[in-house]
Amino acid sequence: MGKKRPQTKAGKPQATDTTIPVVGAREPCPCGSGRRYKACHGRAAAHAVTELVQRPFEGLPGECDWVALRELVPAATAPLHLKDGLPEGVPSVSLATVLPMAWPALRRDDGSVLLALQNDTSSGDLSRDLADTLQRALAAAPGTPVAAQRVPADGPRLQDLLDPAAGFEPVVHSGFEFWVPDAEQSASPEVAASLERANAAAIPTVKLSGVDAAYWCETPEKNHLRWVMPHPEERLLDALARLHAAGSSSLGEGTRLVGSFRAHGLVVPVWDLPTGMGADECEKPAAEFAERLAGALAADTPLTAEERRARGGLTNRQVTLS
Repeated sequence: MGKKRPQTKAGKPQATDTTIPVVGAREPCPCGSGRRYKACHGRAAAHAVTELVQRPFEGLPGECDWVALRELVPAATAPLHLKDGLPEGVPSVSLATVLPMAWPALRRDDGSVLLALQNDTSSGDLSRDLADTLQRALAAAPGTPVAAQRVPADGPRLQDLLDPAAGFEPVVHSGFEFWVPDAEQSASPEVAASLERANAAAIPTVKLSGVDAAYWCETPEKNHLRWVMPHPEERLLDALARLHAAGSSSLGEGTRLVGSFRAHGLVVPVWDLPTGMGADECEKPAAEFAERLAGALAADTPLTAEERRARGGLTNRQVTLS
């Protein structure tokens, strides 16, 4: 049996959970328990900060596109709409895949806000981290980047700040010139150098218009289509296995479903495409595949032996990004 924890003396004032100040991990907990902070209220605070939220964008409009912009798309922006409207002096708020110098956010000279999506975060809840950065950007002085910081465990999430009735419409860019208007004339040497490096590393990417959250990209060896899907993982893998076993999982001649990513709680099937197959040539095959997939998702019969083998192959080639 372990030792009994010290008992608080009767009548001693007790701080509530909402009033516990953060102190050093080895210092006495301010609640008066007699234990060190890390073994008392600090334990719950640390758990809340590190606990991983599997689907941080669940409930936001365009969840699949949020995942794509976080993990797959080099250069993109999307307008964000706040529940309570824009604060005075903030003409617009936009999401960006990345910002120069790896800034978490930027309050531009004109007061508008850019919020970066692909930065490292301090907790296991990406939505809470981004919401904290957004709030600090809204309050920052114009012309000021927002630095990273540790996020309070009880802070708001994006779902608390963004309007759920508003759409989410990403715009994919060929480069990062959206960082600074008139970048050639107004960018500092550091930002200009960061812009040049980012443009050189960006993979050409195009968002398909006929289906949701499907992104074509070009690499030196071959092209790819990466398609973020909202369906439950087990159900989607069964459906893909049915199509694969039936020989109908490709997007046409020379294309092949090669596997999938798992990112932020969603599955992202990936197709290899011939080098000469551009985004426009993917539109019709992708729409036709979406119809086949809908039929396979509706099937409720047990998988055949061949379909189970196909599913095993797809599962073995699945890579978790987050």
